[in-house]
Amino acid sequence: MLQPMSSKELEYIIDSISNEDLLMKQCAVAATSTSNQALVNIYQQAISQHQQHIETLIHTIQQHQQLAPSQPQG
Repeated sequence: MLQPMSSKELEYIIDSISNEDLLMKQCAVAATSTSNQALVNIYQQAISQHQQHIETLIHTIQQHQQLAPSQPQG
């Protein structure tokens, strides 16, 4: 059963999304800076993997968002 996510866990996931996004951008730059088609293919595969990671992380947040209290707890 899912438990509500702590703010620290949420921050970690948000940081992970930012890191995955940065890695995607770096792969895209690398892919455009080479004429070696084999490398371009590798970079494109890496971009796809990073995109999948982002989608998984967002899905995790969405699943836990349903458990979050609608009002601040105090």
